[in-house]
Amino acid sequence: MTDVPPPAAQLDLTRLRVLAAVARTGSVTAAARELHYAQPSVSHHLARLETEAGIPLLQRAGRGVRLTEAGRLLADRAGEIIARVEGAQRELDALAGLRAGRARLAAFPSALATIVPDAVTRLRDQHPGLGVGLVEAEPPEAVAALRAGEVDVALVFEHTDVHHARSVDDLSQFEATAVLDDTVHLVTPAPDAPAADSQGPAVLRRHAEDTWIAGCERCRADLLARCSAAGFAPRLAFETDDYVAVQALVAAGAGVSLLPGLALRAHRNPRVAVTALPGATRSVLALTVGAPTPPARALVELLVTSGAS
Repeated sequence: MTDVPPPAAQLDLTRLRVLAAVARTGSVTAAARELHYAQPSVSHHLARLETEAGIPLLQRAGRGVRLTEAGRLLADRAGEIIARVEGAQRELDALAGLRAGRARLAAFPSALATIVPDAVTRLRDQHPGLGVGLVEAEPPEAVAALRAGEVDVALVFEHTDVHHARSVDDLSQFEATAVLDDTVHLVTPAPDAPAADSQGPAVLRRHAEDTWIAGCERCRADLLARCSAAGFAPRLAFETDDYVAVQALVAAGAGVSLLPGLALRAHRNPRVAVTALPGATRSVLALTVGAPTPPARALVELLVTSGAS
């Protein structure tokens, strides 16, 4: 008679959430506070999870605990596992197809003023039963909301051609869909017409002695990096992430600035001149965690369509 090995224990999702919270917060006490559990309950879940895993996950470190190598590995995988299970549950909830459901989107202001309304209109026309929840958020906040499960899609941008600009995050943990390449423009008081054969750095160097108007933190980093590549440090006079205000200040002669194409598509002041910087772009990406729900997938597809139109 052949011995049959016992089936492997199944990892409990609740206990995985507890382990992830301990790894994230650094202690059992903080994890209990975050999860609104009693501390003994957290300790019990961790002990049971170690039994299920069949290997120590925690070790004592003074009055606290420290994750073992196996504990760190499992904690790293826990977020992905939980997100995929929750995504599967949402898909089951929407199994009736695209006749019902809701997609939650976080997007930055210039996208909300341009491609997002077009995508929402297309979604409503093609799938009348679907709803969309919208949140205005700059890329770092949008990524945080996606990671926390507060939204289904995060629309972000990355300045991929300037290595000094601050990255939004490590995007390798997300499914990223390219929506469009958004050209960066120099905005100056009208009339202003650089030579037709000017390259990006040369265009910027013409304004090395001007005052500059910077945008949001990441756009400011992009501005500084591009000017540095052109051989000068810009003299910043104003900082605002309101692209309408930026153009008004430029039109009034208060300085010059850089703005992406989406911001200019959303609002164009007739008293400014706009010059596309050759080769200067930011990549607009739609991020999801794991397999998106049918409503989220439909929304991403229509964002790509709107970005191309």
